[in-house]
Amino acid sequence: MRYVSTRGAAPVLDFADALLVGLASDGGLYVPEAWPQLPDGGTGDYVATAVEVMAPFVGDSIDADAFAAMVADSYACFDADDVAPLVDLGDGLFLMELFHGPTLAFKDIALQLVGRLFDHELTRRGERVTIVGATSGDTGSAAIEACRDRDSLDIVILHPAGRVSEVQRRQMTTVSSANVHNVALEGTFDDCQDLVKAMFADEPFRNRMRLSAVNSINWARVMAQVVYYVVAAERLGGRREPVRFAVPTGNFGNVFAGHVARLSGLRIPRLVVGSNSNDILTGFFRNGTMELRDVVPTLSPSMDIQVSSNLERLLFELLDRDGAAVAALLDGFRADGTVTLDPGLHAPLSDGWSATRFDDDEVLACIADEADRSGTVLDPHSAVGVLAARSSGRDRSTPMVALATAHPAKFPDAVEAATGVRPALPERLGDLFDRPERLTTLPNDLASVEAFVEAGVRPV
Repeated sequence: MRYVSTRGAAPVLDFADALLVGLASDGGLYVPEAWPQLPDGGTGDYVATAVEVMAPFVGDSIDADAFAAMVADSYACFDADDVAPLVDLGDGLFLMELFHGPTLAFKDIALQLVGRLFDHELTRRGERVTIVGATSGDTGSAAIEACRDRDSLDIVILHPAGRVSEVQRRQMTTVSSANVHNVALEGTFDDCQDLVKAMFADEPFRNRMRLSAVNSINWARVMAQVVYYVVAAERLGGRREPVRFAVPTGNFGNVFAGHVARLSGLRIPRLVVGSNSNDILTGFFRNGTMELRDVVPTLSPSMDIQVSSNLERLLFELLDRDGAAVAALLDGFRADGTVTLDPGLHAPLSDGWSATRFDDDEVLACIADEADRSGTVLDPHSAVGVLAARSSGRDRSTPMVALATAHPAKFPDAVEAATGVRPALPERLGDLFDRPERLTTLPNDLASVEAFVEAGVRPV
């Protein structure tokens, strides 16, 4: 398996090299040169399916037995024996709980594996890297948990100051490991993400610090998320039976993984993109127009994003894998703040995609309603997924799976406002609010962030 950049001007890499570089040197994102096809089979066993689904993406870059052992080890720490339980909400709607990992969010499913892949490959090569990442809340804590105390890397995570929940922030800033560094950036998540990309674009700095990425710009993140779409289908009738999915969406990596599963042969007649008030994706899927606006703080902060990086991977497919066309379209979007797809390019999206948005009042009402209806307590992001599922039209002959992306205790204020009950953290995190925090607040300025990284991390 070889990997190509969505902008067409970076070297073609194998899986291990694409893993370690993260962002392509031309500013694009790596994708497989071709989409492997799923065979029949699958029992719904998460680890077995994960090894099978990901093996073609890894190819011969990593020994097959070593890879299988890393996968098994990645999910041994999850609270749920089946990793991602399916909860029947009735009327053909199922909730897939993706938050049973160590940091209570779906990002653990990919990052527990990605951390091990990094460590394995860097140790094999005798190398070290500096991982830089931007987070809207959950990626940061999951990445830190997966990478803490590893000799082969340092990790620097940027989060928007004051725009993540207190639980999310403390899960990052209370980790005392010497290789972990937290930055509270005076800006939005989009600012954090732009600075990460700017550090990669600064070639002397990138090479000097041996930068790598764990955001969903890293292909390994998306690869690992493909698995739970396949597992859901296996548990609901088999890989050749149709299943629809509704996905609360911010940076587009989670729902794009569903599209990868579809490109690989899974029968997904519809992917429903759920957004909060930051609804740039809703306009894109409805009329082909993206218009850059200010980020609005909401009760679902992990989705408070306007520039969804992984949309570039979908555009690459829509534009017939023409990297120069992708680069020109995105450059125009950045320059003008808006872009509209040609109607002929947008038309295919109507067959397999839909998108909708919900404000905070609708989210709170959904949390309250679901608690009364089924006894299931949703966090604000998962509520967007359930709302998207229920708004998409009922076809009870085809199951609909809404992805639950975070534990309700990560957003206790919102859940308490909706239900009157404050959800408790698991016992292992019971002292989270007593742990000392360690972070640095920096302005939205590339030179300041680069100086912090260079001064703080261990020499590579």
